[in-house]
Amino acid sequence: MSSTLSQQFEQASPGQSGSTQSETTQGELWGVMAEFSDAASLYHAAEHFRDAGWKRWDTYSPCPIHGMPEAMGLRQSKVTFAMGTMAFLGFSCAVAMQWWMSAVDYPIITAGKPFGAWEQFTPIMFELSVLFGAFGAIGGMLALNGLPMWYHPLLKKNRFLRVSDDRFVLAVEASDPQFNKDQVKALLAKLGGQHIDEVEA
Repeated sequence: MSSTLSQQFEQASPGQSGSTQSETTQGELWGVMAEFSDAASLYHAAEHFRDAGWKRWDTYSPCPIHGMPEAMGLRQSKVTFAMGTMAFLGFSCAVAMQWWMSAVDYPIITAGKPFGAWEQFTPIMFELSVLFGAFGAIGGMLALNGLPMWYHPLLKKNRFLRVSDDRFVLAVEASDPQFNKDQVKALLAKLGGQHIDEVEA
């Protein structure tokens, strides 16, 4: 009886079930991840992906790996520019604020110095430069890292959860122009990847 009901359902909706499943599979695949035995293996795999021109991929490790940014081909972080710009803005605000207060709004002769003398501005110039620079560093880091990030597909993989303990992982995103699931798996295996697994979105 169950087989009869199944046949009736397929006849009632021909082709619908197959197309829906295909679309769901394509939509769910986020990428492919693989574990590496040590930092050196992960480093060499990163060099290979960099030289091959891959764009959408990343490495994960329990500790910083010396030289990994260069191995991945990463450019200088834009956080430094955000921090420098904000520090200069803080410096300028400190000078303008103190000059206006001491020379325009409430001029007072202090120790025989002229109105708006800059020497006594130095501590506040330093403090506001540091304060604004800190805001620039934090804000730039959050913006460029896409934080706060409440969800990431890799967090559904139990093996990935140990990356902060003793795992070395390289993950390739399906949005990369060169991405081909089977070819990526074969490449990761060739580079020494272990426990190669698909990651659903």
